Amino acid sequence: MSTTDDNQLKLLLQDPATRRKGFEVMVRQYSEQLYWQVRRLVITHEDSNDVLQNAFIKAWSSLDSFHGDSKLITWLSRIAINEALDFLRKQKNRPTLSADNIETGIANQLMADEYFDGDEKEAQLQQAIASLPEVQRTVFLLRYYDDMKYSDISKTLGTSEGALKASYHIAVKKITEFFKQFD
Repeated sequence: MSTTDDNQLKLLLQDPATRRKGFEVMVRQYSEQLYWQVRRLVITHEDSNDVLQNAFIKAWSSLDSFHGDSKLITWLSRIAINEALDFLRKQKNRPTLSADNIETGIANQLMADEYFDGDEKEAQLQQAIASLPEVQRTVFLLRYYDDMKYSDISKTLGTSEGALKASYHIAVKKITEFFKQFD
């Protein structure tokens, strides 16, 4: 699949005559990356698709507020991650999902998911990540899986780089402790 340069894409999105085409290109170009960012937060395929769809709807309705100061993927990631975190907050308030169910059932849920292509260790890693507080989990996912720079995460989450580094360090320690219980 060919990719369109970020600057060309921004020009397409700014012009009302080419906005729809630019948005279609943007969705095709960044959907998979955003899907995995969302999927690692909300875990299931179906929920990820719903969250991603809502994120793209918000992006479409907010195109006029995007001034091109950041990369498109940074802007889209911020929308998608915020949408995923809102989804998780709503899930926590549902009486059918207890905190224990979320934290202990992740590995089993993933192993039963036909769209999950990892092994048992990967499922356990997802369980360990799910047990982290929201900020630590988000920072860890963006650094570990997406190899995002702290400066880009800072723009995405609106947090200082120093605080992000501390959150990542604490997250790594907690995940290491999680895996020590299996040794």
